[in-house]
Amino acid sequence: MSRVSSKTESPRLTLRQLEIFLAVAEHGGTAAAADVLALSQSAVSAGLKTLEAGYDRELFDRVGKRLLLNSTGKSIQSRARALLEDAQRLEAELLVAAPTGDLNLSASFTIANHVVVDYLAPWLERYPSARVDITPGNTPDVVARILSRESELGLIENHAVTPGIELIPWMDDELFVFCSAAHPLARKGRLQARDLSKVNWILREPNSGARSLFDEVFADRLPELSVRMELRHNEPILRAVAQGLGIGCLSEKVLAPLVANGTFVPLRLPPNLRLQRKFYFCLRAQRNHRPEVMDFLRLCQDRPYQPSNAE
Repeated sequence: MSRVSSKTESPRLTLRQLEIFLAVAEHGGTAAAADVLALSQSAVSAGLKTLEAGYDRELFDRVGKRLLLNSTGKSIQSRARALLEDAQRLEAELLVAAPTGDLNLSASFTIANHVVVDYLAPWLERYPSARVDITPGNTPDVVARILSRESELGLIENHAVTPGIELIPWMDDELFVFCSAAHPLARKGRLQARDLSKVNWILREPNSGARSLFDEVFADRLPELSVRMELRHNEPILRAVAQGLGIGCLSEKVLAPLVANGTFVPLRLPPNLRLQRKFYFCLRAQRNHRPEVMDFLRLCQDRPYQPSNAE
């Protein structure tokens, strides 16, 4: 008589294998699937090979460089999708069970220091026991933290197209070139191109949202400009400009209260130089996000920006 084992074997099938199988089936190849899943192509190929070898079943026909579902692959596609979606729903339910509804954000420096806090008070009314963690950085820093799952939601100043990242437009913003009230340009009307090359500039560091837009708009003039300082934070730029070391270029969200109290003067650029942009929410693509996170995102979308007077 055969012996029945008292142990239940764990399934060899993994959720990652299902993700890879479905992505390859939808996009017809490992390279495209790798972009969608934010994995290397070799990792996708290895995952698919492990899945097929583990059950001694081929799921795709190799037609040139494309992978097309064969009859076996077609027969399991809908059930694989259902299994994966059910697992994602279960994950979301488990996350909802978190007792505090904590919020882990990563934001570009301007948003972290001058914008996002103005949206936290109404959100904390809904989640009074929650803790909020905001990690500032430039746009590449924020995207990296979202991909590595160190942060759940990013808020960035750049349209950063990155595999595995979903961008959702948020609010409009504009950068202003500005100087101290005592600077010679403060008394001038609209600037000419020659004015821009005769002064020292105090700018954000390369790869920051503000600097990327500045470089794009001033691309033809960059070799003529005298960039005296490149700084990672807005505050030292404000101090340097206030001391007359040069002119700066920062977000209206940063400058508004300082222009209103007379500390700085916005400079009128030539008409063809407009420094307009949009802020974005940044999330991992194809993920179920906790309701607390999505509540904060929707609150930011629905509530007009009303800056505090903390400055």
